[in-house]
This record gives sequence, structure tokens and C-alpha cells, in this order.
Amino acid sequence: MRGVARALLAFVAIVITTSIIWYNTRPVIPKEATLDDVVAEATQGGYQLIKTQELWERYSKDPKSLVLVDTRQEWEYRTGHIKGALNFPMEPTWLSRWQKKGELKSFLGPDKNRFIVFY
Repeated sequence: MRGVARALLAFVAIVITTSIIWYNTRPVIPKEATLDDVVAEATQGGYQLIKTQELWERYSKDPKSLVLVDTRQEWEYRTGHIKGALNFPMEPTWLSRWQKKGELKSFLGPDKNRFIVFY
């Protein structure tokens, strides 16, 4: 009877271990963000959204009045970006924003009265 109990316990341990490994390595397809998702997140975070046309008008009048922050990865930034944009690579997740909060604060500097555009 002890042998059967040991075999059963070993089997359960193998099933649990295999399940954990599968769960942690399974492919996860992220949900594609919709405009409604973006608007909801901006509202929740206290951000203001602007349309491309408004950005173009501001940029055309005085590009130095804007701080443009390209949040794509460095290699994407190197392949092309808006002239004058700074690169601050950040994954589009709450965890990444939380982890890089201090870095972003020092990256942007102390002036809180600038118009900052993240893209």
C-alpha cells in the first residue's frame, strides 16, 4: 500500500510541476488596444489626448515648445522618428511605467509647465 501511495504522490507532483511549467511558458497573445481603451487609460491617468492635426499645428508653429518623447525601443527610434524627439523606451504596460517612474521623472526634468507628447 505504501508503494501505491508513493507512486500516486509522485504522479501528482509531476502533474503539478508540468502544469506550472506549461502555464509559465504558454504563448500569450496580448489584446489589441482600441481607441476606447486608450481614452479610458488617459482619463484614469489624468492625461490629455490630442489629435494628430493639433500636434502638427503646434509643431509647425514652434517645435521647441514641445517635448516629444518616442517610447518605442531604441532600434525602432533609430529607424526613424519625429525631428527633435527624444527616446525613452518603455513597454506599454502598467508594470513598465511603474518600474521606470523614477527614470522618467529625471529624464523629463523639473520643469512641469512644458507641453509633453508621448508617442
